[in-house]
Amino acid sequence: MTDKPNLLDFDLKKLESYFVEIGEKSFRAEQILKWIYHQGVIEFNYMTNLSKELRARLKDNAVIKLPEIIAHQQSSDGTQKWLIQIDNHNSVETVFIPEDDRGTLCISSQVGCPLDCKFCSTAQQGFNRNLTTGEIIAQVWLANKALGYFKNNKRIITNIVFMGMGEPLLNYDNVLKAINLLTDDFAFGLARRRVTVSTSGIVPEIDRLKEESNVSLAISLHASNDELRSNIVPINRSYPLDKLLAACKRYTQARDNDPVTIEYVMLRDINDSLEDARELARCLRDFPAKVNLIPFNSFPGTHYSCSDIETINAFREILIKSGIITVTRKTRGDDIDAACGQLVGKVSARSIRHQKSQIGIT
Repeated sequence: MTDKPNLLDFDLKKLESYFVEIGEKSFRAEQILKWIYHQGVIEFNYMTNLSKELRARLKDNAVIKLPEIIAHQQSSDGTQKWLIQIDNHNSVETVFIPEDDRGTLCISSQVGCPLDCKFCSTAQQGFNRNLTTGEIIAQVWLANKALGYFKNNKRIITNIVFMGMGEPLLNYDNVLKAINLLTDDFAFGLARRRVTVSTSGIVPEIDRLKEESNVSLAISLHASNDELRSNIVPINRSYPLDKLLAACKRYTQARDNDPVTIEYVMLRDINDSLEDARELARCLRDFPAKVNLIPFNSFPGTHYSCSDIETINAFREILIKSGIITVTRKTRGDDIDAACGQLVGKVSARSIRHQKSQIGIT
């Protein structure tokens, strides 16, 4: 006997196909999505615009299965972090960052990460598996419930960033279906510019994303030459800067020249010299970009440290004088290990040799 399908894994198109397959009208998909994502209802018995017969069939043949929040922390700056149990051995972390004009939820796409970026705590935990679409979208559902959205119907989460645990473009199909749910009016209904996919640079999937979804793109760049980037961001050995930057240019052209966000973590005496800043400006001259300078957030066992504020300011000034919009990101949630690069969750790590070989990391 096969497991019952989890309807959280289905975007509108997939859910329409499911209902047609069981002999129902396709519009039932829209009704189900509204119950789940507008009303927060996950029990078929309460979906009152479905017939009793259909509710009974769904109860017997499908599930709406959510993972469980097993820990919650709140920072002194208002940032909140949830530890979400994905299965018996693994959990991921999801972070909500409140600001005056927005509420941003940072979600995970993998249990751990296979990319081995040297300055990232998540990467040091190992890698177990991709999250399903349901496990990705459930993070948003659970955060919305915790923040009171389903109770008062007031949108608190206005922006979603795939900047949590994992490399989103190595879980492309499930991430794309999650994006569809985030932007579908029958589900969460966010504008595509309010959904950002952050990648370390999986070039073929950047091009796929350009064709299949016009959400915002962020690149975890962190270096302005191939030698340094290959050392601290090993995926650069497969997709070096010239190929990655060319993909960024194609992406901006497909989005009417909306800028790509460049993430650049500031590592003392590693990538923070004035020459590094000038070199970065040259890298970004061929397409519209905005740069987020990210003060490095320490974690146990790392030998990296953060650039001092004077160095960060001087670095930023060179980029600004080169005509590049540049801001220094304010560190949020570091007192609960919720800042950029600090998410760890709980990963029952397995060998990642095969996945590394698939993407050219040695």
